[in-house]
Amino acid sequence: MATTADIRNGLVINFNHDLFQITEFQHVKPGKGAAFVRTKLKSLTTGRVIDNTFNSGVNIYPVRVERRKFQFLYKDETGFNFMDQETFDQINIDEKLVDGADLMKEGQEVEILINAENEVPLSCELPPFVELEVTYAEPGIKGDTANSPKKRVEVESGAKIMVPLFIDSGEKIKVDTRTREYVERVK
Repeated sequence: MATTADIRNGLVINFNHDLFQITEFQHVKPGKGAAFVRTKLKSLTTGRVIDNTFNSGVNIYPVRVERRKFQFLYKDETGFNFMDQETFDQINIDEKLVDGADLMKEGQEVEILINAENEVPLSCELPPFVELEVTYAEPGIKGDTANSPKKRVEVESGAKIMVPLFIDSGEKIKVDTRTREYVERVK
């Protein structure tokens, strides 16, 4: 058992009979009244994000989770298949537990959160940036350069990303997996 003083980003807690990961928090001490903690909680079972306010000093129930490195192997009708980098064990994860699944390509290294008490996978996180090859890009319209225009391209994993006009098919680009935005061209 812990208190609100132990809240930090990434902490997984048992709240309202569900497992939630704290994505944001803010300790607030108003001029009048008691202190409290505002949080954004992401459900690890449904993926839903909720806002919750805890009074200062309230007990919370952290869940012990482990982050393990896995390699994405392939997708089939049962879900996504991953291999543990150390033990070479394979696990299957449902598609709803994978954030940004369309940005993942075969051989990609990911981190999977596993409940240490019962060895159940909770979620799959991609690295902050991935490098993908553009497979389809419409040509940019000459002269359309006002207000930093963008066009939609398709990358090798099947995702559609908005990029600047100068990006063409066959080029590699770096994509931020958290915001799904183009970062830079990769040489």
